Amino acid sequence: MPSIKSAKILVLATDGYERSELRVPFEELKKRGATVKIASIKEGEIKSWNKTDWGDTVPVDLQAKDIRVEDFDALVLPGGQINPDKLRIDDSALTVVSEFFKSGKVVAAICHAPWLLVEVDALRGRQATSYWSIKTDLINAGAIWKDEKVVTDEGIITSRSPDDLEAFVAKIVEEVEEGRHEKRAA
Repeated sequence: MPSIKSAKILVLATDGYERSELRVPFEELKKRGATVKIASIKEGEIKSWNKTDWGDTVPVDLQAKDIRVEDFDALVLPGGQINPDKLRIDDSALTVVSEFFKSGKVVAAICHAPWLLVEVDALRGRQATSYWSIKTDLINAGAIWKDEKVVTDEGIITSRSPDDLEAFVAKIVEEVEEGRHEKRAA
């Protein structure tokens, strides 16, 4: 059971991520002592979506195709509509999500990011939440959808929106410190 102070956390995103859903977990987890890296399907920088227009950028540390799951304790998937929609059609991004899921390590997805969990069939028979507009997508993928700030099921953390970021980050810390969740077969 790693302490958050020694944890290595990967954030997977691309252009169009919801600014607060990447920035808040990134900054808060770093404040608590975790090493946090940004991965993407492209090199250089990725640009946020901030309410109604493009926002700032963050530098990319790793490309999805180069990620070694064994180097990290948890995966964080920020939402927004654009970001997860781009990631869910990219094989390297889906491989990362699938490998983290199969490893039993913590996987945390907020807003529209549970779309990625749907793509790798990680939610079948599990409790989850999301932004309300993709509720039916999760239900159709076999999830037991709940309208709660944060829902955790065997180390898979889901959350609804930027309004729930405080609870989302707190749950990431708790689950990382709890350790692996081995029984995940869907």
